[in-house]
Amino acid sequence: MVLAAGFGRRMRPLTTTTPKPLIEVAGKALIDYCLDGLAQAGIGQAVVNVHYLADLVEAHLARRKRPQVVISDERARLLDTGGACIKAMPLLGEGPFLIRNSDSFWLEGVRPNLRWLIEGWDETEMDGLLLLASTVASAGYTGAGDFELGKDGRLTRRAERTVAPFAYAGAAIVSPRLFDDPPEGAFSLNLLFDRALEKGRLFGVRLDGLWINVESPEAIRAAEAAILESAA
Repeated sequence: MVLAAGFGRRMRPLTTTTPKPLIEVAGKALIDYCLDGLAQAGIGQAVVNVHYLADLVEAHLARRKRPQVVISDERARLLDTGGACIKAMPLLGEGPFLIRNSDSFWLEGVRPNLRWLIEGWDETEMDGLLLLASTVASAGYTGAGDFELGKDGRLTRRAERTVAPFAYAGAAIVSPRLFDDPPEGAFSLNLLFDRALEKGRLFGVRLDGLWINVESPEAIRAAEAAILESAA
């Protein structure tokens, strides 16, 4: 499930005429970094939700061959990250599935991150397994972090008015159990992550490499500098 429907308000004025997933970093659209990573991990089909400037996103995706793209159309109503997954459930099948944000990617380290995430999935223990990036080893991220990571891999939320060492890197494997008894309409995945936290069933693994988070025009410059440095 690739989340690509938002307005990209923090990316204005660039998103006035271009949907955020099509904003380019070093000559490549954000969503193509995401989808190329899925293809390299052996994932054959991606469900992509669309809302803002949806026709442009669909036209761009129609040119792709791998992975096969299936559109989840939210033109009538934007459903946020959690509601988007609920709407797309008939397209996602009955088993666990991967969720990817289309506005972040990473430069791989020694260990391919999506394969590591997939291999770390344990259906008996987990309702969600999140890829986590170090807040200090990232480009374009300016937040205070999201999670603490326990020795057993279980997550806890950052306490209010504190900082945490890890940020959600925009990739997760989730069980359909996570969506039992969901709210109606639009809602954030964070609500469901918090439910899993309370049950001790939300886990994390560390990203290997450099996470690149692209939320603003300034972050594009940071991302391109990081890519150039990695190629040097």
